[in-house]
Amino acid sequence: MAVAALERILPDERATAELGEDIAAALRTGDVVLLEGDLGAGKTTLARALVRALADDPQLEVPSPTFTLVQTYATRVPVAHVDLYRVGAPEEIDELGLDEAARSGAVIVEWPQRAAGRLPADAATITLSDHGSGRIARVSGPQPFLARLSRSLEIRSFLANAGWRGASRTFLAGDASARGYEVVSFPGRPDRIIMNAPAQPPGPSIRDGRSYAEIAHIAGSVHAFVAVDRLLAGAGLAVPEIEAADLDRGLLLISHLGDGTFLDRGEPVAERYAAAARLLADVHDRTWPQSAPLDGGTYAIPAYDRAAMLIEAELLLDWYLPFATGKPVRDRDRADFRGAWNTVLDRLAGCETSIVLRDYHSPNIIWRHDRQGRDRLGVIDFQDAVIGPAAYDVASLALDARVTIPAELEQATVESYAAARMAAGPFDHTDFDTAYAIMGTQRNSKILGIFVRLDRRDGKPTYLRHLPRIREYLARTLPHPALAEVRELYARFGLGRDAAS
Repeated sequence: MAVAALERILPDERATAELGEDIAAALRTGDVVLLEGDLGAGKTTLARALVRALADDPQLEVPSPTFTLVQTYATRVPVAHVDLYRVGAPEEIDELGLDEAARSGAVIVEWPQRAAGRLPADAATITLSDHGSGRIARVSGPQPFLARLSRSLEIRSFLANAGWRGASRTFLAGDASARGYEVVSFPGRPDRIIMNAPAQPPGPSIRDGRSYAEIAHIAGSVHAFVAVDRLLAGAGLAVPEIEAADLDRGLLLISHLGDGTFLDRGEPVAERYAAAARLLADVHDRTWPQSAPLDGGTYAIPAYDRAAMLIEAELLLDWYLPFATGKPVRDRDRADFRGAWNTVLDRLAGCETSIVLRDYHSPNIIWRHDRQGRDRLGVIDFQDAVIGPAAYDVASLALDARVTIPAELEQATVESYAAARMAAGPFDHTDFDTAYAIMGTQRNSKILGIFVRLDRRDGKPTYLRHLPRIREYLARTLPHPALAEVRELYARFGLGRDAAS
């Protein structure tokens, strides 16, 4: 998106602080922002609001670094606040370590005109000047920064139109996807959540004229979230209520389901996993439509078909195996992989199908300790929902990708699900076990590839710490007789033989 230089009128101090929040929401590691303007123009006010927003602490002490020259903060994006007003000679700037600060975080510079060309040529510049009884901010700089800031200002306008003018914005989450989330606060009102999910292009064609996202049925816009959200809410699940939506711009204002983590100090809690399993049993005990209403039309829920399952599993070949072995995957191995998985997937014929939320695990379940029944479990992140094997979400929960689930807890979680299903009516435990093993193996093959891709392609190395856990999960599911062909192939790859493979 091409964005020209931006202007923002700031009638008062609150508007200046608001702009600081908006810049903080757009800031990324590597950004250098120069603040220009006369004495009293509001540069320090703007910088202080920006740092406080990054720290999620509106009372944080942010002194002007006039005498120290540099003040650093270990915030969400580490930031160095620099004031060059008292620099004696431009050469002193070379000793401030600003290049390193920009490599590991962001840099905000007041009085940059004293730097005599020692600051990056591609820095963004915000010039503050008088405008009537207030100020005006003019922003110029590199296109990526301007595009991010433009999006942040678009969110601010969306909030104002939704009745949240003057609200505070606080970063909440941004994970393995292009979506971002913020908490929206205003005195005397319950907090809300902004989902920032701009429409994503499908990407390059990789097979039969279709992209990976198209084959795997990855939602490219918020339309899917809205449709599935309403469907789940109608079934009695605790999902976010949508207060305002701009579907074209990919912006949703939704209710805040709470801050209760599904874990306890990072550790799994058996009772919570059992409750989540019973909720899935309720979901799978009903018949789900193939489509959902959406603003006068319908949203067709994709089928979790063989093409989607295969291309997801092949992420193991595309990313994980080259990472683990240091060698590209041979054509023969790729052909054998597809053949083995096609044989195994044939064994899903006749398995129970239902709506598949697709990422039903600890990061996406909110534990609401003050609620009862279904309402105790807040469910989020279901925009990629499909119609497919019901066992998939059970495997997603019981083999949680983000937290180690001991084998005993896995078994107890699965049995909680099965007991609830049998109590509700006929339930074929044998067929379920087969589908659970197949889908657990397919999912964890996919996740090995995704976590390496997040490191190698997206620069997010923290996901690599999960790899041993995912390999251990494969060692649990592969012994099932229905996976014989895949098990033999994975042994060739060094996967599934034991917990340490």
